[in-house]
Amino acid sequence: MYLAWLADRPAADGDPLAGARDWAVRDYRLYLLREADPKRSVRYVNNALAALDDFHLRRGLGKANIAREDIPKTAPKAMDTNAQIRWLRAIEAWPRPRDRALALLPFYAGLRIGDAVALDVPDVRISARKGVLVVYGKGGKVREVPIHPQLRQPLLTWLDERRTWPGAISGKALFLNRRGGRLSARAASTVFTAIATAAGLEEATTAHIGRHTFVTQLIRGGEDLVTVAELAGHSRLDTLRVYSQPTDEDKHHALRHLTIDR
Repeated sequence: MYLAWLADRPAADGDPLAGARDWAVRDYRLYLLREADPKRSVRYVNNALAALDDFHLRRGLGKANIAREDIPKTAPKAMDTNAQIRWLRAIEAWPRPRDRALALLPFYAGLRIGDAVALDVPDVRISARKGVLVVYGKGGKVREVPIHPQLRQPLLTWLDERRTWPGAISGKALFLNRRGGRLSARAASTVFTAIATAAGLEEATTAHIGRHTFVTQLIRGGEDLVTVAELAGHSRLDTLRVYSQPTDEDKHHALRHLTIDR
């Protein structure tokens, strides 16, 4: 695309693949942002500049001295209230206890999909009134996450059915596949996709969006970052501060304050 754009551009500034390289790349960046049809996003333009860096390095020219565009700061994608209700209702109506328990873990415990499929039966510790999940996260870090009341019964129901599955006695994995082995992250992802389709959600809903929703709700609910970081398994508080940024929904909602003539 860059070379095609150069071919239609006057070469008055010099050789764009030599001395005029920086000028050409700067003009191309502006073209993508302001003149291209369709106009490109900031994220797209930054990716294009990274590709041009590689192109120029391979030609022995070195990277162009071009500043990257600042990507607008927006909170990670999370489900809005309507999507959450539809998601939860779809899970409740789903016929398979294993899938119901799995689909609720990111939403009510903030687990990554890798955390969820790595759980073993002894990691689910449920007493008469309370319960915790012992989660082995990234870097081998261990954390305990309280079992939300809405998660308790789906886990108990699955644990009861799990006894009838192949591999229930010989294997320790909490989530089994039909052959009796540990459910893979890839297979678990298909569960989320299927339930999202059943919920009729317009946008793809993944385990990670469920996890983002968990973190977003806690932070917006006023919980301190240290507590949320402990529950979500984040080692750096800076990682969580992005959740305090406005979402696209927040930006649209802000316009409600503007006066209209009825």
